[in-house]
Amino acid sequence: MKNVISLAVLVLVAFGCSVSKGGKENKETIKILTSAECGDCKDRIEGKLNYEKGIIFAELEMPSKILTVKYKKDIITAAQIRELVSKVGYDADDVKADGEALNKLPDCCKPGGME
Repeated sequence: MKNVISLAVLVLVAFGCSVSKGGKENKETIKILTSAECGDCKDRIEGKLNYEKGIIFAELEMPSKILTVKYKKDIITAAQIRELVSKVGYDADDVKADGEALNKLPDCCKPGGME
């Protein structure tokens, strides 16, 4: 019985150590001002980013057009995230929307489309 308990404790300690690797120091959160216009834009941006390797979560606050992204900085950079937003067709801070992607957006999702 002692051996079973010792083994269980050892497994739990080993599991705890493996979970804590790559901890908080590896994660970063950024806020990006986008050119999103509507709920479809929100779905499009979040849908793309939330499936990218290294991104933990992405959430766009529509009234402010601010995209909050939590990511693993050893896998993806803030500049790469801004570039991904651009490739979806939206401005990301000082990175302008990719022209081809912007042209493919519905009119309501283009700058000024909801006015």
